[in-house]
Amino acid sequence: MLVYVLNSFSKDASGGNPAGVVIGQSKLTLQQMQRTAKEAGFSETVFIQASSKADYRARFFTPNSEVDLCGHATIAAFNLLHRLKLINPGQYTMETMAGILKVEVDHNSRVFMNQGLPEFYEKIQKEVIQDCFDNEADFIDENTPIQIVSTGLKDIIVPVKNLELLLSLKPKMEKIIEVSRKYNVIGLHVYSRQTFNNSTAHCRNFAPLYEIPEESATGTSNGALACYLWKYNALEADKIHNIIFEQGYCMNRPSEIIAKLEINHNKIAAVKIGGNALLAGQINTSC
Repeated sequence: MLVYVLNSFSKDASGGNPAGVVIGQSKLTLQQMQRTAKEAGFSETVFIQASSKADYRARFFTPNSEVDLCGHATIAAFNLLHRLKLINPGQYTMETMAGILKVEVDHNSRVFMNQGLPEFYEKIQKEVIQDCFDNEADFIDENTPIQIVSTGLKDIIVPVKNLELLLSLKPKMEKIIEVSRKYNVIGLHVYSRQTFNNSTAHCRNFAPLYEIPEESATGTSNGALACYLWKYNALEADKIHNIIFEQGYCMNRPSEIIAKLEINHNKIAAVKIGGNALLAGQINTSC
């Protein structure tokens, strides 16, 4: 099985979030796809297949389970399709377990995907989240709530007071797994408005329940974060088409994720996440 490897949302040659991409293997069983994803070893591997409902069907696998959607794997897949000259710049549709979504490829091979409209769920007590980290300092910024938000996958959005505290966080993985199971979320998306590069926010993402201790770039979580920031009046109106998130710096994989919101009558009408990807190579798996 040939698996292409691309680094999505890469800020430079050393950055981004690696994803596996398999193209055209429409007859694979669920078990074969799961084994391939586990052997490839990336946080997500996507299988691009034929669809009767859209231009393509995409199935996303972590090393231990199938998930509805993955932003950085989508960016990788459509960047690769463009690199291989299987598609031209333009708009496409993608069938996923989260529904049929729109994907746009520009002339620079940047890919932007539409996510679902935001859903805001329960708010979480700060003590629950502080117990997930081995830090003595009170790091949570209480100006906005800790809340479960989804634009396709549920994450707990956690505001942190400043960049120094964010970078110093020491996650307790077993506790994060416990909290993720309790609230039925993928994991914790933790952010600070203080950044290195005058970006909108600096982020860290922890999803050990899905065998992802920390992720260097997370498309779906940052789509949810963009909506969260709009809801709580933390975005300027002239910045909603160029919301920039930094991630992966603690992992020495600097990444840049771009979000775009469309607002209609003061409500979010569309959410787009995108960025660049670099082809890093190919691997062969046994199934």
